[in-house]
Amino acid sequence: MRILLTAFVVLGLAHAAERSIGGVTLTRDLDYAGNVNPRQKLDLYLPEKRADEEPLPVIVFIHGGGWQNGDKGRARRLVPYVRSGKFAAVSIGYRLTDEASWPAQIHDCKAGIRWIRAHAEKHGLDPGRMVAFGPSAGGHLVAMLGVSGGDKKLEGEIGPHLGESSAVSAVIDFFGPANFVTMSSQESRVPHDTATSPEGKLLGGAPQDVPAVARNASPQHHIDGDEPPFLVVHGDRDRIVPYAQSVDFVKALRAKDVDTTFITVDGAGHGQGFGPDVEKAVSSFLGKHLLGEDHELKDATLKAGG
Repeated sequence: MRILLTAFVVLGLAHAAERSIGGVTLTRDLDYAGNVNPRQKLDLYLPEKRADEEPLPVIVFIHGGGWQNGDKGRARRLVPYVRSGKFAAVSIGYRLTDEASWPAQIHDCKAGIRWIRAHAEKHGLDPGRMVAFGPSAGGHLVAMLGVSGGDKKLEGEIGPHLGESSAVSAVIDFFGPANFVTMSSQESRVPHDTATSPEGKLLGGAPQDVPAVARNASPQHHIDGDEPPFLVVHGDRDRIVPYAQSVDFVKALRAKDVDTTFITVDGAGHGQGFGPDVEKAVSSFLGKHLLGEDHELKDATLKAGG
């Protein structure tokens, strides 16, 4: 009786997980890891009316929150893109630092990407067109997805789809940390060099005390020239993740001839002051790399709120 009741509850929850949001079907809490951990689940956003019958390119969202807060429900900003009928979106949850330290977070994200590929045909998705998009800690994780597509040491063994690739075809990095080795020496109003800082909790110790882990977790130290295109966006008044993190990261990407577009938001803070011009840059990037549209992508300095 208990087994039957449990099965009934699970089926009921699965049914309740799907709902409509103004032209978008949202299916929540799909298990990519093959277990019951609520953090190792993803949400799938599909348009109720597709623009055509072709498989949809996918915007993969990774949430921020200093690796210790936040959840996959923060992907609502992608709903208008999905509603257009031209995109699908997937928001991947991951274990936070109260549960696990590095590299658990990137292992989870990669398992989520593999799930998308394994279920692409079922949901009408194009596994060859996936852009990873994330802010802050999510920006760090999507950057890591971009620079470690072929790195077996960072692949992990999460989920039942280990034979699938975890590579993405482009990256949108919003003000993500890129180099934990240099972060504490750059202008910031919060300490980054303690074991109790968000970075310390992620790495399992203060960055200077665990230098090998700090390098391993830093996207800048994995660039080899085989990366997909990047769009990097950062406010030059960010006092949490130093603006210099993105400046240095972009230089390192370009030193390896990686296709990189850098948007500076003049006067903007940590995710504050990003206006419609930033959204236009994101739309152009998605249009070019997911839809094959003819957009000229170039560096720009945009005014906060513009």
